Amino acid sequence: MKVHSSKINLEFLLCLQQIPIWWRWYYWASPVAWTLYGLVTSQVGDKNANLILPGYGTMPLKKFLKDDFGFEYDFLLAVAAAHVSWVLLFFFVFAYGIKFLNFPRR
Repeated sequence: MKVHSSKINLEFLLCLQQIPIWWRWYYWASPVAWTLYGLVTSQVGDKNANLILPGYGTMPLKKFLKDDFGFEYDFLLAVAAAHVSWVLLFFFVFAYGIKFLNFPRR
């Protein structure tokens, strides 16, 4: 099965290697980055279909995701843990805010 690069439109993504070193902490602190990582990797991260890249020839999809975006299929367990951590963090911040912050009453 061959997948043409024109069918995969990931141009809006900024991969980790393209982000300046002083902004990479924000990439890892962003729930959106974890979500995109998880979605792309879980759907196509284990596929070895050949990708036809104009000017470069063919490349396996798994290698393309690893080299160009830094996405590894083996990292999915950490991505799932990060999602659960984000949910728990927001839950506890909300619960703390409701319980201990004194909201004005009429």
